[in-house]
Amino acid sequence: MNKENVNIPFVSFRPMEKELGEELRAAFDRVLERSWYIGGTEGKTFEESFSKYCGRKYCVGVGNGLDAIVLALKALGITCGDEVLVPSNTYIATALAVTYVGARPVFVEPDIRTFNMNPSLIEQAITDKTKAIIPVHLYGQPCEMNEIMRIADKYGLKVVEDCAQAHGATYQGRKVGTFGDVACFSFYPGKNLGALGDAGAIVTDNEEMADIIRTLGNYGSDYKYHHIRKGQNTRLDELQAAFLSVKLPHLDRMNEERRRIAYCYTEGIRNDKVKTPYVIPDCSPVWHIYAVRCDERDALEMHLRDNGIVTNKHYPIPMHLQECYKDLQIPEGSLPIAEEISRTELSLPMYYGLSDREVRYIIDTINAF
Repeated sequence: MNKENVNIPFVSFRPMEKELGEELRAAFDRVLERSWYIGGTEGKTFEESFSKYCGRKYCVGVGNGLDAIVLALKALGITCGDEVLVPSNTYIATALAVTYVGARPVFVEPDIRTFNMNPSLIEQAITDKTKAIIPVHLYGQPCEMNEIMRIADKYGLKVVEDCAQAHGATYQGRKVGTFGDVACFSFYPGKNLGALGDAGAIVTDNEEMADIIRTLGNYGSDYKYHHIRKGQNTRLDELQAAFLSVKLPHLDRMNEERRRIAYCYTEGIRNDKVKTPYVIPDCSPVWHIYAVRCDERDALEMHLRDNGIVTNKHYPIPMHLQECYKDLQIPEGSLPIAEEISRTELSLPMYYGLSDREVRYIIDTINAF
């Protein structure tokens, strides 16, 4: 490829939209024709399909992934004075959900190879105030759930899986989202299963938990104008549910394409300055993000940009150093692994429809750095 004509975005929806465009337009027309936009058949249909896909009994659609975690924590009784263990390296929504229910997020450092919460560091973070763990299957890489669940059982802790980036990933033959008490998903447009706007969902095998979550997300109401809880307004609308129902049957196929691209990256990148991701045995990531690490990250980013390749950084400022969490009084240097990842991580283009020629060009450009 001639670099003068190259423009490879970090993410593009165009290939998917071109392939599924007619089905998506038909879904829009169907909702418009029914003139029913909240709490109708589209939402119920998607919830049933997604719970079956995940391998759980119940699914409750909500407005977004952050709300999903908030409602899950509320339904589990997490409240003021409690502590919840979260990864020190993740998107801030995970910690914000803990804050929103009045609890305190306690950060656990990741395994720098996988970017996920390190199970060997969990027990030292547990206190008599600890009530729950939120393992995040970051970048689509499954956490080591057997060990996390063993620790949770040992200390009587609730487990909320954050699956926002891991739709369809498996650990030891089981889909993520089937290990904890509840699991939370985001359907933000860029996710592997993305809506055409904000949307989210919670899955569980506990019918009572599902009922509590549903009422909490509907103003605390179990039926119209009857409010049994102090709830909020966060519901999966009919239009987004219809779009998600179109895309769900294609998810596994599109995830396989991501796996193929990730394999090409891992096998093709041969630059000693660039560390490719490590995959733990007996798991199958879905590569929402393909994250490499490089001590000269900013120079690599500029090198790729100069050659027409757009990248991203997940995440350039760790949560404990964000201004909004100054109240936690965690000084710089306290969580060195999260800080190192923030300083060295670079995310390569990864999306359904990225061509073989583009992947090869990206690899060659990295190897030339």
